[in-house]
Amino acid sequence: KTIQNLSLDFSNITALAPMVRVGTLPMRLLALDYGAEVVYCEELIDIKMVQCQRVVNGENVLQTVDFVAPDDRVMFRTCDREKDSVVFQMGTADPDRALAVAQLVEKDVAAIDVNMGCPKEYSTKGGMGAALLSEPDKIESILRKLVTGVSVPVTCKIRILPSLEETVSLVQRIEKTGVAAVAVHGRFKEERPRHPVHCDYIEAVAQAVSVPIIANGGSLDLVKTNSDIEEFRKATGASSVMLGRAAMWNASVFRNQGPLPVERVMEEYLKYAIRYDNHAFNTKYCLCQMLRDKVESPLGKQVQAAQTNAEISNAYGLQQFYQQTQEQLQARRDALQSSSQPERPVTDGDVTAMAVKFERREYPPHITPKMFLLEWSRKKKLEQPLYETVQRSQDRAFQSTVVVAEKKYRSSLWSKSKKFAEQAAAIVCLRVLGIPEGRIGEEDSGLVCKRKREGKVNGAADEERSKKRHVAKTGREAETSTAAAAANGDQREADAPR
Repeated sequence: KTIQNLSLDFSNITALAPMVRVGTLPMRLLALDYGAEVVYCEELIDIKMVQCQRVVNGENVLQTVDFVAPDDRVMFRTCDREKDSVVFQMGTADPDRALAVAQLVEKDVAAIDVNMGCPKEYSTKGGMGAALLSEPDKIESILRKLVTGVSVPVTCKIRILPSLEETVSLVQRIEKTGVAAVAVHGRFKEERPRHPVHCDYIEAVAQAVSVPIIANGGSLDLVKTNSDIEEFRKATGASSVMLGRAAMWNASVFRNQGPLPVERVMEEYLKYAIRYDNHAFNTKYCLCQMLRDKVESPLGKQVQAAQTNAEISNAYGLQQFYQQTQEQLQARRDALQSSSQPERPVTDGDVTAMAVKFERREYPPHITPKMFLLEWSRKKKLEQPLYETVQRSQDRAFQSTVVVAEKKYRSSLWSKSKKFAEQAAAIVCLRVLGIPEGRIGEEDSGLVCKRKREGKVNGAADEERSKKRHVAKTGREAETSTAAAAANGDQREADAPR
């Protein structure tokens, strides 16, 4: 029994094709801005996706829904803006696993697509991608399982088979499974973008079935501008057109009003990458595809050398936008944390916690809560405070726990730096113990001598003598960041669009 609600119509649409490393959230949103009706995410492998947890990002700090792997990598990120337009493409060769993944994401996407056309080894090695073309029974099994098991439309993307008859026969079998559309890349499995697209095959398929056919593969030969899209549609007799490399090079190809300079398109893309905290290596990759033959220009070299979105922003003169965005996200994070966690002590295991943060402006230039806590410990003849700090992989925020008189204290809020996290832990300890913390306007407690208050002795040096244990997981995360450079960790070839 089919339970699909076919709300997304694949007739007469222009779509952003699924492209490895390119089809992440910033590029999809950009394509929608410029006029694409439907956007496909990059192929995501079922074995990886089935392990993910659905997470509403940071209590809506980014206002996204993330599907996060056990190693904390974000495998798929989406948002409300694209909810009615985004198609989730998966690589699969197993009906049950395909259904599990589809049911995991179906509430957050407009449709589910199965990749049956990618000829690259990372797709075919597990019997996925173009390897499925030689197993029509398995194709049928996977699609029937999905069509009857999820509430959103199911589609698939194929390449053409060695003969016209085989291709038409396969698509007719696929149509009987109840799919909402079939995307047809007009090249054989062994052909590459330099080979001409076979419009006659796509046309024959479109005439043989009633399900919408989406023509794909015309970027190099036929589609260079927006006006060419309709010509490609007519040449293939297809219902719709899907663009890969043409959109990757300049996403404004979707604009009816004509293309924009690629420099402007890159800036708009980068703004989305900053706004949605896209992985810097993925941002770099997409920008380099847009730069094309200018990748060795001064700008291209600056982009290639950049290691963070902040450094990429500098290359494009978007430092102010980057800084403003970070401040907005931090303010949203602070507001959410403060509203959900009242400023009163709570017990968290053997730790006393409070929702407080260190605000530098609330203290005199040479005074910090850590300094007050250190001086108080000395006067009480206690061991110096011990600070243990951890770093969270999702947003690289810090949280510190301080041990004083064999008791532990920490802030339940995460901080943007290790130093601020330690100061917040010190504040919690001081407030719980009822000890002054040195805030502006606070009556002089005599804990810190006049010379230190006036900065004549380096109070920071005193603090640094405190014994600390820093167990931030930066080493492991660095490896994770490197692994995520291929936008979800796969080592994939540069000619990613298919």
